[in-house]
Amino acid sequence: MSNLKVAVIYYSSTGTNYQLARWAEEALKEAGHEVKVARAEELAPAEAIANNPAWEQHLEETKDVPVASPDDLDWADAIIFSTPTRFGNVPGQVKQLLDQAGGLWFQGKLVNKVVSGMASANNPHGGQEATVQALYTTMMHWGAIIVPPGYTDPSAFTSGGNPYGNSVTVDGEGNMQEDVEVAVKHQARRTAEVATWVKNGQQ
Repeated sequence: MSNLKVAVIYYSSTGTNYQLARWAEEALKEAGHEVKVARAEELAPAEAIANNPAWEQHLEETKDVPVASPDDLDWADAIIFSTPTRFGNVPGQVKQLLDQAGGLWFQGKLVNKVVSGMASANNPHGGQEATVQALYTTMMHWGAIIVPPGYTDPSAFTSGGNPYGNSVTVDGEGNMQEDVEVAVKHQARRTAEVATWVKNGQQ
């Protein structure tokens, strides 16, 4: 059986979710899977970005990362999303991508896609859990198979313990307040494991 095709799709204004995506990519490649990392297209006006040097710098540093499209959702056996919270919901950049998936949904091409989500916020109760659950609402409409990390690995107890999808708190200087690398990599491997079961069952 061929290895999985996994899309790791993120949105990041200053780099946190980009780092989570790269950790997921690392774990998946170590397991031998084909991975595509893609970013949700930036929609914010240039003047807003210019007012935040860290945002402007990160956008420049990641300009060569492919922009995610519905084709990536179609291509993938499994999809891992990493997104900041915006008032307890996904940012407009991620929603724009999800809204473009209507054609795939109508054709049934998103049914049984294996999906998992991660998030970040500036406060421990700033909306991480609500954001992951909001993301999963869309996945339910797809008929996707959602793979939460739960408490399936000891790293859950040292990384903040978000059972819906790993999340991290980031201070005003962009520093992660929890040690989530191990937990993120476990979530990526777990998602791939379930996707492998699904793919084997379909053949």
